[in-house]
Amino acid sequence: MINRRDRNPPAHIPLHRVAVLRSPLRMLRPSTTVSAALTVSIALLAAIASPAAAFDPFDTQAAIRTGACTPRQPAGALGLAEVVDLALCNNPQTREAWASARVQAGLVGVAQAPYLPAINGNVGSSRNRTRVEDLPETKRTLNSASLAISWLLYDFGVREATLESARELLAAAVSTQDSTAQSVFLAALQAFFQVHAFEAALNAAELSEKAAQESLAAAEARYRAGNATPADRLQAQTARSQATLTRIRVAGELRTAHGTLANAIGLDANRPLELRPLGAVTAPPDFDRNVEALIAEARQRRPDLAAAEAQLRAARASVDATKAAHLPSISLGATPSWQDNGGLTTNASSIGVSVSIPLFSGFGQTYKVRTAEAQADLRAAQRDRLQLQIALDVWRSYQSLQTATQSMRTTTDLLASAEQSERVALGRYRAGVGNILDLLSAQSALAAARQQRVLSVYDWNVSRATLAQSVGVLDSAILPVLAGEQSLPPLGGKP
Repeated sequence: MINRRDRNPPAHIPLHRVAVLRSPLRMLRPSTTVSAALTVSIALLAAIASPAAAFDPFDTQAAIRTGACTPRQPAGALGLAEVVDLALCNNPQTREAWASARVQAGLVGVAQAPYLPAINGNVGSSRNRTRVEDLPETKRTLNSASLAISWLLYDFGVREATLESARELLAAAVSTQDSTAQSVFLAALQAFFQVHAFEAALNAAELSEKAAQESLAAAEARYRAGNATPADRLQAQTARSQATLTRIRVAGELRTAHGTLANAIGLDANRPLELRPLGAVTAPPDFDRNVEALIAEARQRRPDLAAAEAQLRAARASVDATKAAHLPSISLGATPSWQDNGGLTTNASSIGVSVSIPLFSGFGQTYKVRTAEAQADLRAAQRDRLQLQIALDVWRSYQSLQTATQSMRTTTDLLASAEQSERVALGRYRAGVGNILDLLSAQSALAAARQQRVLSVYDWNVSRATLAQSVGVLDSAILPVLAGEQSLPPLGGKP
């Protein structure tokens, strides 16, 4: 259905701009001279050149919530809040999303422009020379000036639908900006926790390597004393070498994680970074929020869904604009002009109303309407698909957090029992009542328990942030919860 409210221009046009643009209408009289035309032109140019008008005369930038900050370099040891802040400030994705929103804000201004008159000035001068046989040569200077003013009065809703589409696309760009910020936020969190996870894994690998070295020393002592076979020593050497290889591999993965973190905060991957330690990680109570309530909240808060809704509304407005484009339009036009032809001065002016009636365009208009309607159907399907994806995202994140919480609690007990088992096996072997296989099995179980503990801590930290992002509430308020308040106990020692 075509909106019929196209008679009135936008109400938020600055008053000083309206005053300037009204002035040409008062001068449209048959006696208009070139001085009047030039006066209007100079006044209009002065208004356009003013700082406020040159920047944003329709105040379209006000719809953009945040701007891009100046990229900066990290200083000192970085905590979680500093890492996220650097990522949001330095990462090119956030600046790209902000620039896209500014582009769309400019297009909103373009869509508002047809509500105001269009004024074009023309000033010219030419030197003419005429030579006729048997007559003296004549030279004449021709000076001319004109001013053309046109104002679209009514077009059956094309302007309004076009402006509505541009505004909805701006809303979509702003929501996309928020969605991009949350994606960068989550990527920085994941990279930060990954570095800490690999640091903890490296600590665990070093402890396992140290334990393997102690087992090798015990096997060699028993071999020299004649209480062990060469096979015991060889098996202990193999276990020590495997522990060393694990430590080397984890150290390489830690360096890769540092590069990933540097990239996430908008720096070169080879940039060294120093991180502050995380707070204490304890097994929390089960997350008891109703998953259906979380899905409903996500559909209210997710910025990518808000962007999809805005794009759908923009597509529907484009359908209205396309349907109205084949209807007549009514415009007001005025043209004062002046001409000096070698002393012969002519003043002329015209003012009138014109009606433009599109009659036939080779059925192009028909297919434009079909295209616009299909585009609206496409946006509706994309919106519906995203709604389903949001429910799946929340469900997966919810289940991952439940699993991570239970794993945190279980790996605490697993690590404690594995440490105790390893101490008993090492004591028995040193006392000569145990065998090397029992000791190596206990040390292997302890190494696996340490790695599982590291993985459960990482999964728990990331799962909390991922659930917040899937619901659409990932912001700075969650950072103190994720960072913790106390330092972690050493993996191989006592709390």
